[in-house]
Amino acid sequence: MNARINATRTAQLSRLVDQISTIVVGKRPQIEDAVACLLAGGHLLIEDVPGVGKTTLAHALAVSLGLDFRRVQFTADLMPSDLIGVSVFERAKESFVFHPGPVFAQVLLADEINRAGPKTQSALLEAMEEHQVTVDNETRPLPEPFFVIATQNPSDQLGTYPLPESQLDRFLLRITLGYPDRAAERELLAGGDRRHAAMQLPAVLPPADLLLAQQEVLAVRAAPPLLDYLQALIAATRSGAWFTQGLSPRAGIAVLRVAKARALMAGRDYVAPDDLQAVLPQAIAHRLVPVAGAGRGPVEQVRAMIEAVPIP
Repeated sequence: MNARINATRTAQLSRLVDQISTIVVGKRPQIEDAVACLLAGGHLLIEDVPGVGKTTLAHALAVSLGLDFRRVQFTADLMPSDLIGVSVFERAKESFVFHPGPVFAQVLLADEINRAGPKTQSALLEAMEEHQVTVDNETRPLPEPFFVIATQNPSDQLGTYPLPESQLDRFLLRITLGYPDRAAERELLAGGDRRHAAMQLPAVLPPADLLLAQQEVLAVRAAPPLLDYLQALIAATRSGAWFTQGLSPRAGIAVLRVAKARALMAGRDYVAPDDLQAVLPQAIAHRLVPVAGAGRGPVEQVRAMIEAVPIP
């Protein structure tokens, strides 16, 4: 990869993270994960309790990337047609005319996605995987790039539905924000409306540059020893010692892709073991169930597995 282009892109990505960090205070590692996810062309799931900045982060990402975006508040009565659109008969034209729904945007902010029923959640599957939707037996392409940034409340809260495993698998990363530390919370208390401030941000990485950066991610090298390490980690998930069911090949490809994005953000044209270790919990924990008696949640189990698998 050209060193000058690499340095320019790295500086641009650093400015992007810096800008979002002025809105979502004290959460730089999570912001870096979110940017890496979109660079890798994946969809992002942000899971946490209400009020910690999930939707604000989604807004700041979309605006800082200069992308056309729509926000949909998911509720129990939300129908698939509310997302995809509907054909309506127009008497003046004497024909049905398709009225596209909010999914026809470059970024769909799916707020509290697990408050809608399974039928509506599954309506997103084709859009997330194929970047197209089928309405009235006609396939309609979605804009490029196309991302879903979804927020989710913990499943033990009232009025939530668990996302189907097939839909969870379509999210490249799942991140949590957590409560801010004391200094960050003081800054939030002393500041103004963060959601309004997010809407005023300039586009640091315009769509054309984003598409170029995604191509540069694909050019990042993964040496054979690095692939050996990744395969060892994947094999560990399938061994039965850590999880009830292991990672699919698609999940392994997704892990490598987001690790390449992290490498690009760090100014490198190669993936290091640290890149894999940094993204693995966010990339695979939502796809796996720990074995009975593990005594740890999925994220903690992934971290324990990383410690147990030696680097070749």
